[in-house]
Amino acid sequence: MFALILVLFTAVLLLIITYLRRKSPAILRRIEAYERLNRVVGLAVENGTRLHISLGRGNLFTSRGASALAGLAMLRRLAERTSMSDRPPIVTSGDASLSILSQDTLQAGYRAAGAEDQYRVSTGRLAGLTPFSYAAGTIPVTRDEMVSANVVIGDFGSESALLVEAADREDIHLIAASDNLSAQSIFYASAQDPLIGEELFASGAYVGAGVSHEASLQVQDVLRWLIILAIGVGALLKLMGFNF
Repeated sequence: MFALILVLFTAVLLLIITYLRRKSPAILRRIEAYERLNRVVGLAVENGTRLHISLGRGNLFTSRGASALAGLAMLRRLAERTSMSDRPPIVTSGDASLSILSQDTLQAGYRAAGAEDQYRVSTGRLAGLTPFSYAAGTIPVTRDEMVSANVVIGDFGSESALLVEAADREDIHLIAASDNLSAQSIFYASAQDPLIGEELFASGAYVGAGVSHEASLQVQDVLRWLIILAIGVGALLKLMGFNF
């Protein structure tokens, strides 16, 4: 019951803040990785090179699916912005359902840009169903497909070190984020522009995916303050002798 109430409260709060954001745009703090991403997208279109977006292996039916959804939100906007490029972006994933959704998201981005005839289903690929088969299927894309920037965002593990090494070997710019601690440590040490912690879930807002993504950041802030308040009140009541 508590979980249901929390979900309903969050949904209502998101709708309210989304409505308010339509009247006054949000002011977002500066994140270097997203600023660099916006620049490399423009350069890729001008230079006739590709973006490669790796969405990881997050199963949408588990708790790991949240990072995959964040990646899909970014993907739609990037597909829309690069739809007229000579070399459209390539998306790789390590989960069957995520691969199908990536193809649908790419098509939606092309449709929004009025260039649906430019969409090719082969640009959304299932690279492998195990961690290292996924890495093995993704590395050739970095090497052979005229890629100028890698955007690695989603659920990864230790295999992410292979993706980082491949990008470095080809001198390709790497923007990386994950919800997995081992992958975060690898990205922090190796990527030019790592995204740390909750910055992963801000991807939609920073690439201009819509007002609802900006509103979601404020909802996160509200929920965070409520949790801090609950912890503080609970500690105070414990000191006063109340037992729970």
